[in-house]
Amino acid sequence: MKTTFLLVLCTLFSLTHSYSQNINFYKNAKGDTHICGEFPIDYLEQDTNYKDWFNKYYSELKLPKKRLRLKSKLKNTTVDIYLGTWCGDSKKWVPQFIKLWDELGLKRSQLRLIGLYNDETRYKIAPNGEEQGKQIHRVPAFIFKSNNVEYARIVESPKNDLVTDVAQLALGFPSKPNYEGANYLFKLLDTKPLEVIQKNINEHYKILRTKTHNSKELNTLGYVLLKNKRLEEALLCFELNTYLFEYTPNVYDSYGEALAINGEHLKALKMYEKVLMIEPENKNASAQKKHLEALIGF
Repeated sequence: MKTTFLLVLCTLFSLTHSYSQNINFYKNAKGDTHICGEFPIDYLEQDTNYKDWFNKYYSELKLPKKRLRLKSKLKNTTVDIYLGTWCGDSKKWVPQFIKLWDELGLKRSQLRLIGLYNDETRYKIAPNGEEQGKQIHRVPAFIFKSNNVEYARIVESPKNDLVTDVAQLALGFPSKPNYEGANYLFKLLDTKPLEVIQKNINEHYKILRTKTHNSKELNTLGYVLLKNKRLEEALLCFELNTYLFEYTPNVYDSYGEALAINGEHLKALKMYEKVLMIEPENKNASAQKKHLEALIGF
C-alpha cells in the first residue's frame, strides 16, 4: 500500500514537473496566472486554475441524439486553437469544441492549443510569434487545416451553433466567420504594404462598409495593432472606423488615443472634441481634452 502511494506521488510529481518545464506562464496586472504558448489539452482538465471552468463547459455541450458521422471527413484535419485563459469566450467554446471532437471519435493529437498574452505590454500574441500572419484579433480562433493549409475558421463563437458550424465545414460548406470587416482589414495589413493600401483606400472603404457590422470590430483590431507596436496600421484602422461609424463617440476616443501616442496632439484634441459634441458628459474625453490643451499650450 505504501509503495503504491509513493508511486502515485512520484507520478504526479513527474507530470507536474514535466508540465512546468514545457508550459509558459505569466501574471497579469491583477496577479492572475495565465498560460502563454503551446500546451497540452489535459492541462486544462487537471490544473486547479482551469479545470473548474473547463469541466463545466465541457459537460454543458448538448449533442444531437442522432449520431454525427463526420469522422471520415475530418480525419485528415488539424485545428490550431488560439485562446486566452483570461477570456470568457475561450473558457466557454474551447472545452465545448474539444468535447465535440472527442464525441466524433477524432484524435486529440489533431488539436494544437496556443495561449495568448493579455497584460500591460502584450495583447493577443504568443511567446514565439505563433500567431503572426494568422490575423488573430478575437479569441478563441479555431483554424482548420488540411495538409497544413487553412480551409476554414471559427472566430470567437460559432456563426450558427457549434455542431452546425463544424458539420458545415466538414462537408465543404463553411460559414463565413464572425467579424468579416476586421478579418478583411487585418489580412490586408498583413499582406500589403501600407502605402499600397492607402492608395486604394476608397475601394477598401467600400468593401469594409458591407462587411463591418458594428464599431467594435475595427476598434478591437485597432487595439491589437496598437498594443503590439503596429502604430501606423492602428491609426489607419481607427481612422477608417470614424468614417464607418461617424455618430459613435468611442471611435473618435480610440483614434484620439492613438494619435496622442503618435505625438499628433492637435489632431488628437480634435477627436476628443468630436466625442464631446456627441456625448458632452464623457468624462474621459473631457480629461483628455484638458491634458492635450495643456500640452499644446492653449
